[in-house]
Amino acid sequence: MFDWPIWLAATFWGGITGSSLLIGAFIGFKFNLKARVVAGIMAFGSGVLISALSFELMEEAFKRSGFTEVVFGFLLGGIIYTVANYALSKAGGKHRKRSGMKNLNDQQDSSLGIALGALIDGIPESLIIGIGLIEGSSLSMATIIAIFISNIPEALSSTAGMKEKGKKAGYIFSIWGGICLFSAIFAGLGNLLFTGASASTLAVIMALAAGGILAMIVDTMIPEAFAETHDFAGLITLLGFLTAFILERI
Repeated sequence: MFDWPIWLAATFWGGITGSSLLIGAFIGFKFNLKARVVAGIMAFGSGVLISALSFELMEEAFKRSGFTEVVFGFLLGGIIYTVANYALSKAGGKHRKRSGMKNLNDQQDSSLGIALGALIDGIPESLIIGIGLIEGSSLSMATIIAIFISNIPEALSSTAGMKEKGKKAGYIFSIWGGICLFSAIFAGLGNLLFTGASASTLAVIMALAAGGILAMIVDTMIPEAFAETHDFAGLITLLGFLTAFILERI
């Protein structure tokens, strides 16, 4: 086994989770999956992410510091994400996780908005990986799987939209390749920046990431999943949550 520096290991795992964006983009470009299938993946990924932020981020943050830091970080993360997401919606990134192509307006043509939205979605996820590998923290395979799965439907659905608007393969994959690279770099930087930070600081950052992810799930993933899976969205999300819970305990 290689004795990697911790920041390099964080960069590696950030790249691994980000690579699912390229997988989703490839599927979206090559295949015409039914919207219900994509939405089902999105619902499952939502459940996995909710499980990860509940049992790992929030619980770990509380153990490190206490109630005040967790509440502050959680609310701050949700507020920051909501404000950023609102701005991106106006810039054309509102439907970046759209699982179907019905009723899309010209906002879907904004590749810049989609790319920026994916970057914003990925920041708290990359923070989780970077901080999770700091000495004394924990990064479970369930967390890696949760982030990996949640990225696939985003790239898949957005790529289908860009393809329908006439975007070429080189253009599409350069966008997702750049975001994948960003995920790796930001995970490594997160590890470097917060190594040696106080327990209170790490608790705030963990809770902030959890708040941002939960706001992202509710704002973008669950509505799009429900739009196609309807009455089955809750059950599929439950299965995702249960899968992550079992993986964590195993």
